[in-house]
Amino acid sequence: MLVSVLGMFALIVLPFLSTLGDSFRGRAVLQLELLALRHQLAVSERISARQNLRPADRLLWVILSRILPNWRDVLVIVKPETVVGWHRKGFRLFWTWKSRRRRGGRPAIPYEVRDLIRRMSRDNPLWGAPRIHGELLKLGIDVSQATVSKYMINFPRPPSQTWRTFLRNHMHCLASMDFFVLPTATFRVLFVFIVLRHEHRRIVHFGVTAHPTAIWIKQQITEAFPWDTAPRYLIRDRDSVYGKVVSTRIEAFGIEEVVTAPRSPWQNPFVERVIGSIRRECLDHVIVLNENHLRRILISYLDYYHRSRTHLSLGKDTPDRRSVQAGGTGKIVAFPQVGGLHHRYERLAA
Repeated sequence: MLVSVLGMFALIVLPFLSTLGDSFRGRAVLQLELLALRHQLAVSERISARQNLRPADRLLWVILSRILPNWRDVLVIVKPETVVGWHRKGFRLFWTWKSRRRRGGRPAIPYEVRDLIRRMSRDNPLWGAPRIHGELLKLGIDVSQATVSKYMINFPRPPSQTWRTFLRNHMHCLASMDFFVLPTATFRVLFVFIVLRHEHRRIVHFGVTAHPTAIWIKQQITEAFPWDTAPRYLIRDRDSVYGKVVSTRIEAFGIEEVVTAPRSPWQNPFVERVIGSIRRECLDHVIVLNENHLRRILISYLDYYHRSRTHLSLGKDTPDRRSVQAGGTGKIVAFPQVGGLHHRYERLAA
């Protein structure tokens, strides 16, 4: 009997009390709850058609969670934590949008200018930002000194020049000498003496003999450096043929000998490279008859070497500074050199 009474109370009194409580709530809250329930009903119908929640649906529930006090009670289709997650994601998106890069502020520095600043800094390690900034102003590039400091390469202090720069600054006072041998058609062995100036890769002297002696080398050095053309340093190997006589003559010229270590041809690389070029480009392709024949061949090759042959170490120029011809429509003709082993090309006047 008691259970029946309680059941009747639950069926009649509780809805009445709920309706009575609804009458005391604000009209705005009721409207929001009605909106929430209708929205969930519409979403339920859409989900049944295999459509997911849209961004607008998530935004609506984020707004309702901020203004509807009991929004959790009327939320059915998702969990409250899901709505909180939507709100946090929206917060992150908002600040991502707010922190986006704007077009205002200082104009961007062109890539070419940034690359030029780095190149100047790399090529001139002794230059600071004021020096590079001044050079840019002379080139008509108007940027601030702070910009130069930002993009220049910061070297450890104290700055050091490169080995290439160091060697280039001392090229004018360096020379090398060395021998190489060549068999003749009758199987005699001839010795070729080479003296090379490092500055422009010029072969200032060569000599050919079948019997090299210290007296003969002494005379060759005298002919290689006439008047006041002697270098400051002369690099040679430890060949015993040089002897005390050669060292005395070198010292009399005011030249300081630099003797390489035993079995270390890489310490005298420039003259070794020249000897290799002479062999590969000339002597490996001919049969030498005698000393006079070898001299004529070397004279012909050295004329090509100094006047026509371009060198990588000289910026694709020749030791005698070959001029650049103006482009045009003139016919290009070939002039054979070294007996036709090599050619020089010239453009004829149109």
